[in-house]
Amino acid sequence: MSYYLIAFTVTYLAVLFLIKTNLVHIAPDQPNHRSLHITVTPRTGGLAIMLGILSAWFLMTGFMTWLILLIALITISLVDDMRGLAVRWRFIAQLFVCATFVYLFFPNLSWWMQVGALLMLVWMTNLYNFMDGSDGMAGGMAIFGFTSYALAANMGSDSQMTLMCGAIVAASVAFLIFNFHPAKIFLGDSGSIPLGFLAGAIGFYGWQTALWQFWFPLLVFSPFIVDATVTMLKRLFRREKVWQAHRSHYYQRLVQMGWGHRNTAIAEYVLMFLVGGSALLLIKSSISLILLALVFWLSLYLILMRLIDKRWLKMQHSESIF
Repeated sequence: MSYYLIAFTVTYLAVLFLIKTNLVHIAPDQPNHRSLHITVTPRTGGLAIMLGILSAWFLMTGFMTWLILLIALITISLVDDMRGLAVRWRFIAQLFVCATFVYLFFPNLSWWMQVGALLMLVWMTNLYNFMDGSDGMAGGMAIFGFTSYALAANMGSDSQMTLMCGAIVAASVAFLIFNFHPAKIFLGDSGSIPLGFLAGAIGFYGWQTALWQFWFPLLVFSPFIVDATVTMLKRLFRREKVWQAHRSHYYQRLVQMGWGHRNTAIAEYVLMFLVGGSALLLIKSSISLILLALVFWLSLYLILMRLIDKRWLKMQHSESIF
């Protein structure tokens, strides 16, 4: 329990330090036509979360490789937050870290499994960043997602993974106190990129060590995976530059359609809780029940996306008239 308290306390104090001192100016997020916020807000909250997580992990045993990989991602992402980096350099750094993780932890996997794991990790790393565009979204997903991981690891009697994920949850709770609408600080790349990597890496690690089946992390983080993946495919179809910031994610459209940051976040929290809870209940269920549940969630996502698309088109049509 002390590890969780350390992660929470360090993150909480780090956020206070970042917003109450001159460090508030090191990485300001300036509002633009693609933003959902209207005031200049620091985007260094991820640094506070990572300090909390690293502090707790440092006192544990067996996490040195995880620490090194995470520090590498935090460093390159913080530089991007402060100065801006070309997309290719960010991608190369992420590719290197993800490839290193796969090679060090799973050297005996077949080459096609290693390539598949690498592509999945890079996508998870970036999609989490894509979904960090509304107050409380990414922090909330971290709480619900890694809580599900921690509980599943505990069910599998893996105390180290339980502590590891629990520290992420504790740090995310401390951050969300300041990030829930109206947000005083944003996550930034230094938080969203490492959290996305951890969501994918821990999910893959748990699968390979038989803590859960491959569908489990996909369902747990499905609110982000579905929104980011469908949105990217739609933008590719429209031949847009998918690496550029935009406001066409489903959660962003909910905010713009009048739900606002607070209601959108609460609705997403309910969804995150339900998918995480169902994933935990299904861990030891039969294959037929698991398939039935996955079909249910897929169908529900399709219905929700269709409803949002229709409401969005109707709103666009109304605005064009006036």
